[in-house]
Amino acid sequence: MTDNVGIVETKYYTFAEPPNELILESGKKLGPITIAYETYGKLNESKSNAILILHALSGDAHVAGYHEGEDKPGWWDDAIGPDKAFDTNKYFVICSNVIGGCKGSTGPSSINPQTGKPYGIDFPIITVKDIVNAQKHLIDYLGMEKLLSVAGGSMGGMQALEWLTAHPDRIKSAIPIATATKHSPQQIALNEVGRQAIMADPNWNNGDYYGSELPAKGLSLARMVGHITYMSDQSMEEKFGRQRKNGDGSSKFSAINADFEVEGYLHYRGNNFVKRFDANSYLYITKAMDYLDISKGRPLHETFRGIDAKVLVIAFKSDWLYPIYQSLEIVKACKIAGVDATYCEIESTYGHDAFLLELESETHLIKHFLKKVYNGYEVLDGHEI
Repeated sequence: MTDNVGIVETKYYTFAEPPNELILESGKKLGPITIAYETYGKLNESKSNAILILHALSGDAHVAGYHEGEDKPGWWDDAIGPDKAFDTNKYFVICSNVIGGCKGSTGPSSINPQTGKPYGIDFPIITVKDIVNAQKHLIDYLGMEKLLSVAGGSMGGMQALEWLTAHPDRIKSAIPIATATKHSPQQIALNEVGRQAIMADPNWNNGDYYGSELPAKGLSLARMVGHITYMSDQSMEEKFGRQRKNGDGSSKFSAINADFEVEGYLHYRGNNFVKRFDANSYLYITKAMDYLDISKGRPLHETFRGIDAKVLVIAFKSDWLYPIYQSLEIVKACKIAGVDATYCEIESTYGHDAFLLELESETHLIKHFLKKVYNGYEVLDGHEI
């Protein structure tokens, strides 16, 4: 990949000050609300080149570049920058932390103005619709009437679909990647295991653990379960096999020690996650994902009818967490509804993590799609007309 966007700074926008709180889908109110966001590239004079990147469950606003004094780039740095999939030489890229999160946007760990203490589980239930409505306030503040595109993988793809169906007049295109219009019972079940792991930790204390010992074991276990679903059987085999941690394939037998390499990896991932994520945010965000149902009980194609935006759906063959049939359902419904939709299925052994890793294939697809949307040209028999 080429150069990145360099040193970037997180910015903050606060809105929904009482008595003008945001009305949530549950009917409850939330305000004031702060949204953390970052921008990359330059907004053109007509404000027609803006792209909103939407993060997955554990992501945040820092999608590309470096923060001052840090040596780790943003979570999708290989996709955003000069000549990359989201080319900052051409486009103005925005990414914000979702409400309910813990990386600068208002969430359960934020101070409740009514009590002067962290919300904890007094934070109101949020949905993907609420997350997108809050993003819309940010886009209004930044002065863009219409986004060139909204794009994201996993939960980010869910947000892209919500933008597409709830605010189709505000976007020219959407790129939902490795996602679904609603969770299957299996997907809900996997999220519930993670939530129960957190709530079973005595330190969770009914969500009131701020300023005391964190529910580290519960959150670590939830993340371990998550990482199993992000990888494929083949990628685990290639990365770990049955290797023991001492490197020679032998070990003393133990019922309690993590002596396989894959066990050590899961512990490492779980322990690191505790350092950067809030357990209550995990509960709220996974529940928001589970509540999403783009069709709201109607035939899916009826939900997409009348939408003028172009859609690029990307899926990965080895993704068993968000299997390809869920992406195909989106494309089929779009086609029946008359929406201009393109489907691309990428061969990969990475499983669900492929949307973060298969950058060469994704870059080719996304760059071509965005060029088509931005320039407004049509393609006939492989030739621009």
